[in-house]
Amino acid sequence: MSDKPNSRKGRASGGVTLSDVAKAAGVAPMTVSRALNQPGQVKEETLLKVREAIEKTGYVRNLVAGQLASNRSHLVAVVVPILTNPIFSDTFQAITERLGKSGYQVLLGISGYEPDKEQELLEVILSRRPDGIILTGTLHTEASRQRLRATGVPVVETWDLSVDPIDMLVGFSHESVGRDIARHLYGKGYRAFATLTVGDPRGQRRMAAFREELRAHGITDVPEACFPGVPTLEHGRLGLRELLKKAPGLRAVVCTSDTLAHGVLTEALAQGLRVPEDLSVLGFGDMNFAAHTLPPLSTVKIDGRAMGDVAAAALLKRLLENEDATVQHDIGYTILERESTR
Repeated sequence: MSDKPNSRKGRASGGVTLSDVAKAAGVAPMTVSRALNQPGQVKEETLLKVREAIEKTGYVRNLVAGQLASNRSHLVAVVVPILTNPIFSDTFQAITERLGKSGYQVLLGISGYEPDKEQELLEVILSRRPDGIILTGTLHTEASRQRLRATGVPVVETWDLSVDPIDMLVGFSHESVGRDIARHLYGKGYRAFATLTVGDPRGQRRMAAFREELRAHGITDVPEACFPGVPTLEHGRLGLRELLKKAPGLRAVVCTSDTLAHGVLTEALAQGLRVPEDLSVLGFGDMNFAAHTLPPLSTVKIDGRAMGDVAAAALLKRLLENEDATVQHDIGYTILERESTR
C-alpha cells in the first residue's frame, strides 16, 4: 500500500492532501510518503515532525489506492454466532490482535447460529473482496461452501472438526466432548440424567453423542429441554422446572452452555435443592463467572483465545508466505470438575 505524493491518491477525505502534510511539516512530499510507508528509513526527528503535521492537519491515509495496486484489501472477515458469549468474544479478540500486528483489519459478522443468515452475510462479505475469512463451525449451506471454494479466498473454520473442511480447520470434536462427559459422570456413579440445550447445532451434537455413550451403558431414558435462540439464565431456570416435571428423580443436568447451567443452579437454589447433594450440574465453556457461582460450576474448558490465535496464524501463513499446506489443528478441551458435580 502507498500514498503517492503530488497526486490525487494522496487526497484524504475532507480535502487534506499529502502535500498539505508536507508543507505543515516543512519537508518534501516524498519524505511524508516514506514516513508513512517505510518509517524505518526516516530519521526519528523527521518522523516526529510528520506525525505532528498529520495530527495538526487531520490527514487520513488513502488506503484504497494502495489496495487496488496490490490487489489486496488487507481485510479479513470473521463470522461468529453471537458476541455476548465470552468464549466467542475471546476468540475474536485474539484474531483481531494477531491480524492487527500484520496490518490487517477485521470485519465482524454475526450469524446467530443460522446457516441461511450466514450465507447472506458471506455474499456481502465476498463483495468487499476480503483477503481471508474465518468462520465459526463447519455447518454451512451448500451454496456457501461452493461459493467459498470457487472464490479461492483462504478460509479458516473454527470451533469444530470435519472430514470435509472448506479449507483450513482449527477446532475440537464436539462428539468427543459429549462422550467424555458421559463417561466422566457415569464413572462418578450418576445414573439419572437430563440435558438442557438451545438452538446451537454444535451443542446438540455434543448431547447426541452424550446420549449415545449413555446407551452403551444401558441408560436410554434421558429427558431433554430445548429452547430456541441463544442461551439465557431464564432458559436455565425454566429448563430445570420442565425437566423436574419429566423426571422427578433427576440427579444430573448437563447443559450446552455455562449460561444455562447458571440458570439451573439459580432455580435449584430457589426450589431448595442442594447442589451437588440433590442435583449435580455441568456446563460448557468455562466462562468467567463459572468458577464463582454458588457452588462453583463444573464445566468443559475451551481455550478460545488459543483457538483464535492459531486460526489467525494459519491464515497469515497462507497470506504472507503463500503456504498451501493443509491446516487441521485440534485445539482440545478439558473437563473441569468443581463443586457442582462432586
